[in-house]
Amino acid sequence: MIDFNNIPNIYFLGIGGIGMSALARFAKAQGKNVAGYDLTATPLTRALESEGIQIHYTDDINQLPNTYQSINSLVVRTPAVPESLNELKWLSDRGYHIVKRSELLGFLTTGHYCVAVAGTHGKTSVSTMIAHLLHQSDVEVGAFLGGISRNFQSNLVLPSSSNSIVVTEADEFDRSFLQLSPSLAVVTSVEPDHLDIYGNFDAVKEAFAGFVEKTRTDGKVLFHKRVNIMHHLSRDVDALFYSIDDEADFCLKNLRIEQGAYVFDFYAPFMVIHDVRMNYPGRVNLENMVGAMAAAIIAGADPMKVRDAVATYKGVARRFDIRFKNEKITYIDDYAHHPGELSATIKSVRELYPGKKVLGVFQPHLYSRTKDFAEGFARSLDMLDELILLEIYPAREKPLLGINSSIILNKMKIERKSLAMVKDVVGLLSWKEFDVLLTMGAGNIDMVVGDIEEMLTLKYSK
Repeated sequence: MIDFNNIPNIYFLGIGGIGMSALARFAKAQGKNVAGYDLTATPLTRALESEGIQIHYTDDINQLPNTYQSINSLVVRTPAVPESLNELKWLSDRGYHIVKRSELLGFLTTGHYCVAVAGTHGKTSVSTMIAHLLHQSDVEVGAFLGGISRNFQSNLVLPSSSNSIVVTEADEFDRSFLQLSPSLAVVTSVEPDHLDIYGNFDAVKEAFAGFVEKTRTDGKVLFHKRVNIMHHLSRDVDALFYSIDDEADFCLKNLRIEQGAYVFDFYAPFMVIHDVRMNYPGRVNLENMVGAMAAAIIAGADPMKVRDAVATYKGVARRFDIRFKNEKITYIDDYAHHPGELSATIKSVRELYPGKKVLGVFQPHLYSRTKDFAEGFARSLDMLDELILLEIYPAREKPLLGINSSIILNKMKIERKSLAMVKDVVGLLSWKEFDVLLTMGAGNIDMVVGDIEEMLTLKYSK
């Protein structure tokens, strides 16, 4: 049991992770002494430091602040932190209470009406959309998000009271989402991923079924209509479905584009909301918004306030994130790192910019994912006109013999393709010709996004 209220010190191992940083910010807001370790300094860790959180970047127990060298401290670790970490071993050997990020998140959401969004892709965007729609509909809401919301300018929305609805991303990695017991579970997609953890797709489906079954008996489950895990469930759930392509409990009709915005009619049980306007681009985001509107209405928001809130949604950093745009070119950055996500993102670009030359830069994430999905990556990336493929970002993994980015490149059919290092990307792009530039990946490709934006700004201001 986590005695959160009576513990003054919380130490985060892997504090720079997007989910960990939201919890660290929450603990700081609750008056806790908060510090942490991470391997690398990033804009996010620098932001945490500016907020008064002490962080160091060397695996050295001597850098642990004196305040935390007492047993009256809670240690929170991300599953990405290896067991071999010196600090983790030292803290474990001395009997510190160590919990995974998911355990703390499960504790903090207990007692609230919790909306938990799971999915092999789409969960960050949908959870951020739900939080925005509820907030703009005057519903008391808090949120732990897997990305930086453009509306909230943070990955944390502090709950305003004990009665607040809490929205959270439910992460399938390491089966973390099994720590949650939501009132409303949302499942956006179930595709093969994290096979280094699960072994096979059936195990992935079973884990998602386990998450669904953690929903409170008086709660509801909202599925995307393409999700098919019902036969894996061992109990009945109150299920509803959403879609933009098929008939479902929640769906859209009469889709059109007016003055650069999507406009549609939203069909829900017993009601139709006409002329919903969504200014944020991308068909994939349109699909996510239908799911978010459904969830907000199920959670009790006023449907007409939800309708108005859709128009003010600004997106999430690194989710179809338009970083530069002028009359000649558009630059979009996206977190896509799974073949399904790449396909959805590139398809959205093709629909928005028909007939335009699309140059993609992609950084594979994890050796295991590259090995498992090389053919899928190749098929998705063949939707581009040209590709610059970067070296694999290893994250928590050690290299696998014979696995590198070339195994993707060699399976691709497009002619214009090349390999490059992250450090060389900006220079390469400075002389490339394209109408739309798309950077994709979950590794450290985000470290050069600002440099690319600056290069394009300088190039096209001449």
